[in-house]
Amino acid sequence: MQILRRTWWCVALAVVAGVCGLRAGEKKPAAAVVIPAAVQRPVDFAKDVEPILQNSCVQCHAGGKSKGGLKIETRETIGKGGDSGPAVVEGDGGKSLMIQLVSGADPDRIMPAKGRRLTAEEIGVLRAWIDQGVKWPKGFVMGRGVPQAPLEPRRVELPAGGEGENPIDRILRPYFGGHHVDAARAVDDRTYARRVWLDTIGLLPPPSELEAFVADKSADKRSVLVRRLLDDHSRYATHWLSFWNDLLRNDYKGTGYIDGGRKQITPWLYRALVSNEPFDRFVRDLVTGANGADGFTKGIVWRGVVNAAQTPQMQAAQNISQVFMGVNLKCASCHDSFISEWKLDDSYGLAGIYAEAPLEMERCSQPLGRIAKTKFLYPQLGEVDPAAPRERRLNQLADAILSPKNGRLTRTVVNRLWKKFMGRGIVEPVDEMDNRPWNADLLDWLANDLAGHGYDLKHTMEVVLTSKAYQMPAVGLKDVKDETGPFVFAGPVVRRMTGEEFEDALAAVTGVWHAKNEATLAEGAKKYKGAKWIWSEKAAAKAAAPGTIYLRKEVELGPEITDGVAVTTCDNEFRLMVNGKEAGRSIDWKKPVSVDLKPYLVEGKNVVAVVAVNTTDKPSAAGFWFNLAIKYRKAVDKKKAIEVNSDATWRWSKEAPKGWEGAGFDDATWAKAVELGDVSIKPWSLAEKLPGEQVVEPPAEVRASLCTADPLMVAMGRPNREQVVTDRPSVATTLEALEMTNGGTLADMMRKGAGKLAGGKGVTGEHLIDQVYLKALGRLPVPEEKKAAEELVGSPVKEEGVEDLLWVVAMLPEFQLIR
Repeated sequence: MQILRRTWWCVALAVVAGVCGLRAGEKKPAAAVVIPAAVQRPVDFAKDVEPILQNSCVQCHAGGKSKGGLKIETRETIGKGGDSGPAVVEGDGGKSLMIQLVSGADPDRIMPAKGRRLTAEEIGVLRAWIDQGVKWPKGFVMGRGVPQAPLEPRRVELPAGGEGENPIDRILRPYFGGHHVDAARAVDDRTYARRVWLDTIGLLPPPSELEAFVADKSADKRSVLVRRLLDDHSRYATHWLSFWNDLLRNDYKGTGYIDGGRKQITPWLYRALVSNEPFDRFVRDLVTGANGADGFTKGIVWRGVVNAAQTPQMQAAQNISQVFMGVNLKCASCHDSFISEWKLDDSYGLAGIYAEAPLEMERCSQPLGRIAKTKFLYPQLGEVDPAAPRERRLNQLADAILSPKNGRLTRTVVNRLWKKFMGRGIVEPVDEMDNRPWNADLLDWLANDLAGHGYDLKHTMEVVLTSKAYQMPAVGLKDVKDETGPFVFAGPVVRRMTGEEFEDALAAVTGVWHAKNEATLAEGAKKYKGAKWIWSEKAAAKAAAPGTIYLRKEVELGPEITDGVAVTTCDNEFRLMVNGKEAGRSIDWKKPVSVDLKPYLVEGKNVVAVVAVNTTDKPSAAGFWFNLAIKYRKAVDKKKAIEVNSDATWRWSKEAPKGWEGAGFDDATWAKAVELGDVSIKPWSLAEKLPGEQVVEPPAEVRASLCTADPLMVAMGRPNREQVVTDRPSVATTLEALEMTNGGTLADMMRKGAGKLAGGKGVTGEHLIDQVYLKALGRLPVPEEKKAAEELVGSPVKEEGVEDLLWVVAMLPEFQLIR
């Protein structure tokens, strides 16, 4: 009750604080003024009230301003009030001074004092809000010009809709009506197919498939196409590598890779995309650095003098907060932020979770003489024990980020996907999730729907891509009123192809793909013949007692280990340790995990230890399976292992004495593990699920996303990925224009492509021209285009003429843009 009484001061005093000396009852409202009635519906603070306050109040009472003695930045300042005294009567908006003032009852004291007056609808919202108890979200703060968005998930009731109507369209129907947007328009089949092919797998639709789609009369053909493309796992993963490489600052070469000051996560990332790893598990791996994802939080160990805001642990804090929470900590990593409520303490608190020792704080590279308190940005989501070992702290951090109370994680990722497909986020910029969404219901529904469907990102993509909103005609950038007025969503924004998409599109037209795959996607095809399913009893493949067993294996390794990737799984779950340090874990035996163990391996004796659990409450199948492939820089003694497999040489116990996972422990009293069978044994039939075989094979063509950046990709916006990049440029630059006209990369692609097309057996000019247009634009040339193309190509076909034709088509906006 005490909190509730304090909360209504925020708005009440925000409105009346500028009225110096005026108190309730001192002056009666003018009789001629009719106060608008309260709206007759439940009022939601975030959706209805907060926008009014942001537009009309905070400019005088936040961001360091305290007109009339009132600040509304925190609960403490709100509780102190201003110079004007009480302004609302809780439960009775009609008697509240706040409503009288915004209604103009006193013509000499109309609030807000500056700017436009509130509309009757807005006054009705505020009056209803007071009538309904002046409700205020727990933890909400009016920040330094940037409000802090609600943290917890918000349930959204879908408006009524027709059978099978897409939820997005149900939510947006009243929005479109209120903004006079014609939502009934839809693009034709060719435009839709091209759009969705590029958005899902990054390729142009082949002519034969495009024509079959256009000819299909099925009512659900667009939904079927979306599902089929999302199920093209290898091409989907190859395309989305670029998106996640940008976001996770992962690349194939560059600063830090030569001297070991940086680590790729490409094999882990590609496997995660191919298998559509649930986003919650995806996040946990990245936050904890498990299963080969540790390169993300390792950051870059810069050479030379580095200030405190660029240390690896501070990079981890910045990257975690930006990518998963939509929070920019870069300013607050050097000093208290000037543009948000985040403090230096917050950045150091998060960085301390990744530090090996307590961090001494520095402000603008000047030591402050105090140690940072380890904490997460939002302590209400979960505590992190500063005294715990680092690995436990990281898992506590992951638990907090993945807390069911954290609606911000899911809002942030669905907002990124919306922008990827629509050209503009529901919240902009996408890394400032405290900014107000243009439709809070849409954002919250998508976020909750993702969590409710097992954090399946492909599910969210399918919902968006099959909505009528996505199928609307594209609008130009000039129609997106971000600066000249409020943004109104009227359809997807026209987008440029990325550099990778542009090069792949040309390759699809000419048949000339990149020559070399420079991304390490897997550890190579393996047969896994030596690895056996093992457990503590012979009948475990059929039924084993519920409970935990402990497994360990000692192995002698040689010098200069260059690779050490393990593929492992357990029915039901396991935790893997190498030389006493946790290296990976999993709770789903159907999805074997690949773990990079190189950072944990040493020359000489190594101990692989496993906590394996049969989690069922009655006897059921149980088993553990493990394969570790090791590579050395030089040839080694035959006694040194190059492969470690789960087999009868492992030992097991039901008890785990202190130090059991380390090299100093004597396991002579432990029993030998029992081999249950090879990789194909039932009930697991593991062979088809293993990485390096069916799961992670890349497509036959070498895509641009699998190559290091060439000058053309750089000119078109591909970043160097030394920092997190969440948004590529949407407007062409001078550098791009120069590279397009004079760059050697594109000229070489055109030359090679022309040579291949012109050199085809029995090729004719007419057929060649038709095929170029069909592959590039999804249509045949119109008569004027056909005539001009024939003059270029000639008869017989001239290679230089074909090259000219390719230049003409590639420069068309119809080719370069996603409409």
